Order: sequence, then structure tokens, then C-alpha cells
Amino acid sequence: MNLLKPKKLRPGQLIGLIAPAGPILPPDRIQRAVTYLEQQGYPVVLGRHVEDQHGYFAGQDEARLNDLNAMLRNPQIRMIMALRGGYGCMRLLGGVDYRSVRRDPKILVGFSDLTALQMALYCRTKLVTFAGPMAAVEFSVPPDPLTEEHFWKAVTTTRRLGNIPTPEIVHCCGSKAVEGVLLGGNLTTLASLAGTPFLPKFKEAILVLEEIDERPYRIDRMLSQLRLAGVLKDLRGLVLGQFTQCENTDATRPSLSCEEVLQKFSTALAVPTLTGLLHGHVARKVTLPWGVKARLRTASCQLEVLESALID
Repeated sequence: MNLLKPKKLRPGQLIGLIAPAGPILPPDRIQRAVTYLEQQGYPVVLGRHVEDQHGYFAGQDEARLNDLNAMLRNPQIRMIMALRGGYGCMRLLGGVDYRSVRRDPKILVGFSDLTALQMALYCRTKLVTFAGPMAAVEFSVPPDPLTEEHFWKAVTTTRRLGNIPTPEIVHCCGSKAVEGVLLGGNLTTLASLAGTPFLPKFKEAILVLEEIDERPYRIDRMLSQLRLAGVLKDLRGLVLGQFTQCENTDATRPSLSCEEVLQKFSTALAVPTLTGLLHGHVARKVTLPWGVKARLRTASCQLEVLESALID
């Protein structure tokens, strides 16, 4: 199956906003996101159910799925953005209109729980998707300048992104540069997909991982699950993004640190590793295209995207 690349976003084209996972609270974040996108020159279409709430979901599964498929089938919409993450995308994977994706590929943006949808789309269609800002999170407030600049660059150009910005402190281990397909996302979501037909094979991939609000022993468990499931065999490289609020908070309970868990994991994999990439649950983040070729240079601690993610 050939890689499926969407067309780049052009000024004035429609952006569709969906809530495929958790509810948007408070709801006024939706309108603030719409205002921001319209100020950038892009009219917005809202999913019919983006203001719904059903427990920890943004509405019933059928409603959230209908909104997603409606966006995928609408030829006028050229980019679909998630309003927020949470939990719920994996409940939709069996009903996604993958035929419409193959017929008319669109830009899809999100991260965290959107990892489930992005990896499923890659498995079923080889669609290039973008791990980047959520409309009702990063764009419901004045966005970080780096986040904003790198996002719009990623979704509006047919040029390869090249070197991913690393303005913060990053660390590398390993002695060589490696190339592979850039894949990954949220650790919890990837571990939950193990054993399903919606998790890609990571053979010869550069795997990116990020996480939020998980204790070190749980991170250890999920990494072990992926390793024991065999999905990490023959990785080319590893990129560890931001593991936000992932330290032990109970001083009475013995614990390893998150850094110790990650270091031991990367050492056991014995692949070139970059740690500290600005990607994950932080306001300042880079946008990553899943499915394209990339290079990890340990000598310069640099992640480089080698091919374009979009077409004209």
C-alpha cells in the first residue's frame, strides 16, 4: 500500500472541528478556537455533536463517529482538527469510513488520544496525519509562538519539514544516524492498541512516545507490554517527548523516577535515542507528521523529516 498524502491547506479552505473523545469543558473554548482559526483566514465547520456530553465522552459513540465520518465525506473540508483529547477514539475505529479517506485524503490533526485514530488510519490507508495542537486547547488561548509557527508551517507546505526545532535541552545516546518511518504518539493509547488490528508494525520505524499524568510504575508496565508484544522489535530509533506530571507523588511509596524508567527502557532497546523533544502535553510543542521518512542524528541530537508530508 502506497503512502497517502493529503493536499496542503490553502488560505480560505474549510477546517472541520470534531470532538471524538472527551467533552469540551468549559464549552466556550469551542468558540474561542473558532475565532482564532477564522482570524487566520480559515472558515470553520463544527461537528453537530461537539457540545454533547455523555459521562467522560463528548457524546455517544454513534454521535462522535457520525461527526468524524461527516467531515471525512465532505469534499469542501480540507483539514480536520480535534478540539481536545481525553478518551474515546479507540471506540470508533471499527466504524471509520476508511474508503472516504482513500478517496479524498484530508489533513487530520491532534495528539494524545487521537493517536488511536491516527495509527488506525495509517494501518488501513497509509494516510499521513499530524500530531499537533488541539483546537480547543492550544488555540483557545493565545498560542505559544513556536507551537503556532511550526503548526502552520507543517499543514501549509509541500516542502519537507527538515530539522524539527529543539530549542529546549535534549539528550541523545547512540553512536550513529538512523533513518526510518516516523510513527508513535501517546504511550497509553499505543499500549491499549497492542493486539488489535489498528496498531502499525514499527519495524524499521523511528518511534516517538509522550505521556501525561501516569506514575512511573505504570509507564514501566506499558513499555513492558509493548516490548513483550513484539511490536518494538527491529526499531531504528526512539524519540522520547514530554512525560508531563509523570513522577511519583506519594512520598510514602517507594518508586523509581520516570527518568530512570525511560533510561532503562531505551538502554534495553539498544537503539539511537533522543530524549526531551518538545512534543506532548505541553503548551510549547512541535507538530510531527506520522508516516513519513525521518532521520535521527545522535551526534547533533537532531530529528529531521526527510520527505514532504503533503502534496499540491
